[in-house]
Amino acid sequence: MEVNKELIQKVAKNARISLTDKEAEEFVPQFKEILNAFSKLDNVKTDDIKPSFHPVDIRNALREDQPRNCIPTEELLKNAKHKKDNYFLGPKAL
Repeated sequence: MEVNKELIQKVAKNARISLTDKEAEEFVPQFKEILNAFSKLDNVKTDDIKPSFHPVDIRNALREDQPRNCIPTEELLKNAKHKKDNYFLGPKAL
């Protein structure tokens, strides 16, 4: 694949990024370097490797709920400037 200014502009268009011709020209050597780095993956031997969506086992990280004492509401609200009843007041959204 030839990396040139037109290819960079096409990739930028697909990414919905607008580039000037000068910017596209500056990206050509960088894009070549990136593609060259990824081309090294072509030499990796994967014949004996089974395809996988998750190369690392995914385990459920859930734990049992354990009741704990909460901080009293009065203590939570004692330093709040804007409060009403037992709630913090925030700016109106509408």
